[in-house]
Amino acid sequence: MTSQISAIEIQNFALWDKMKSKRSLFSFDLEITARCNNACRHCYINLPAGDKAAQAQELTPAEIGRIADQAIELGAMWCLITGGEPLLRDDFEEIYLLLKRKGLLLSVFTNATLVRAEHIALFKKYPPRDIEVTIYGASRESYERVSRRAGSFAAFERGLGLLFEAGVRVRLKAMALRSNLEDMEAIAAFGRARTKDFYRFDPQLHLRFDGDPARNAEIGEERLTPQEIVALERADEARFGALQRGCDTLINQDFTHFGCDHLFHCGAGNGSVNIGYDGTFRLCSSLWAPATTVNLRQVSLRQAWEEIIPTVRDLRSHNPEFLQTCRKCALSNLCLHCAAHAHLETGAMDGATPYFCQVAYARAAALRDDPSYADGAPYKAAQNQVGG
Repeated sequence: MTSQISAIEIQNFALWDKMKSKRSLFSFDLEITARCNNACRHCYINLPAGDKAAQAQELTPAEIGRIADQAIELGAMWCLITGGEPLLRDDFEEIYLLLKRKGLLLSVFTNATLVRAEHIALFKKYPPRDIEVTIYGASRESYERVSRRAGSFAAFERGLGLLFEAGVRVRLKAMALRSNLEDMEAIAAFGRARTKDFYRFDPQLHLRFDGDPARNAEIGEERLTPQEIVALERADEARFGALQRGCDTLINQDFTHFGCDHLFHCGAGNGSVNIGYDGTFRLCSSLWAPATTVNLRQVSLRQAWEEIIPTVRDLRSHNPEFLQTCRKCALSNLCLHCAAHAHLETGAMDGATPYFCQVAYARAAALRDDPSYADGAPYKAAQNQVGG
């Protein structure tokens, strides 16, 4: 008999669109710690593994359970457990089971270096939807140049091997950095050889959530040039092919938000939110600007969802430079600029982010196959004509 059952990826499930239309909460990211056993130069959140002050601020399992109950009441079905390094917490299994028994689909972000037999037993008995692991290097030298922890590459290989042997669904990703740039081809080969359905890399870094100037300087040193980013993307046939196929959408000279002073045109707070290790509620993990966050130890998740999000998403800019540039830019879909990243870069949600602009110009030059576009002159000229 012919099967009448078909399978679709859960992210393509039609229910998501129905829930979005009713402004339901369908997922939340839960940072259960900001601490990490690695000390990666590029990381925007990590605190030392032994940071007692940070540990004392971490949500307890009871607090996590209350927040999860409120999220489910609002419609949540999916939770991403992240950090820092979530496996650092001695009560990780308790937290995982607490959320799993509430009926939530769970994903976990980890560096895999702390994966132990008890984690494998947990994941085999109560499978996550997936576990996403970051590859910092394909060799000990490159990996530990990023992690700054001796022995971390061997721990990563061991933990990743345990996950694969157990049949846990693993997705692999990488950050493209100054410290591993020469290894990126090998990193991609490492990732694609081990996961058939998913491998991605991110070539753009944003700054520290805590604003630490010394750590921000390190992140600046790890950033690739726009030309290096484009070269990496060109070398990835699937990635660059997708950019080329979407060229007319990604570069849209008729596009403009001119006349609209809203700061937010992204999806922050639309169906998903971020909850920090200390209970801080954010529309997305990167939005740390004052007056955009509240602490769920003081207010309910429903109040944050129903009152804070609409207030934040209605914030406006009165900055003429921003309104005359970003709000009229044809390359907005090639740029990492957003209110959250702008605040991290400049202290203002409508601040100028030249580095992101330069990356967007370089991408446009590659897609148009015209080096003259690399300085953004055609787009700047168009901006001057729109509403000028």
